[in-house]
Amino acid sequence: MNATLLVCTTCRAGQPTVKGQPVAGARLYSALANKPMPEKLTIAPVECLSACSNGCVIALTAPGCWSYVYGRLSEDDAAEILTGATAYAATPDGLVPWSQCSQIFRKQSLARLPPQER
Repeated sequence: MNATLLVCTTCRAGQPTVKGQPVAGARLYSALANKPMPEKLTIAPVECLSACSNGCVIALTAPGCWSYVYGRLSEDDAAEILTGATAYAATPDGLVPWSQCSQIFRKQSLARLPPQER
């Protein structure tokens, strides 16, 4: 399965914007994009995931799989996000066993969406 890690690059995470400085979501995206990407995982920036009061926000999705939205993240979480995303990409249905689920993903899940019917 090829999974996609979507990162909201406009999330301010409740912080004021500073002219010329990237917002928190853009910093998270950069932190993730500068790490080696696991096989079967693609990272993509998005402008808004509409979870502004829960920023920084990411989503994991793959064809025919459950999708997830996670919030309250920061660039400091990049390594753990990639660990969780790697486990997600290795599943056939997007359901990572609880015992293998990243700690961040256990505690900071905002939504879980069922696979789309084709």
